[in-house]
Amino acid sequence: MNKSELVDAVASEADLSKADAGRAVDAVLNQVTKALKIGDNVSLVGFGVFSVRKRAARQGRNPKTGEPIQIPAGKTPGFKAGKALKDAVN
Repeated sequence: MNKSELVDAVASEADLSKADAGRAVDAVLNQVTKALKIGDNVSLVGFGVFSVRKRAARQGRNPKTGEPIQIPAGKTPGFKAGKALKDAVN
């Protein structure tokens, strides 16, 4: 499912116009992004938790030359599924 399919599904499920559903989906995604930018977690009970994970600096290899390179530490978004979502999938 891509974003436009999600907007269509939200529109039909919530009895909204596609424009309203699109704005709602955009608003949710923007708020999750803003929370993660400042280091907060976003917890949706039964669905899961969006969080920021720290990655340590590490050594890698340039795939073209095989030369070792240093990969700097960084942050990456993460998601841990909640029990209800896991149960629904299984």
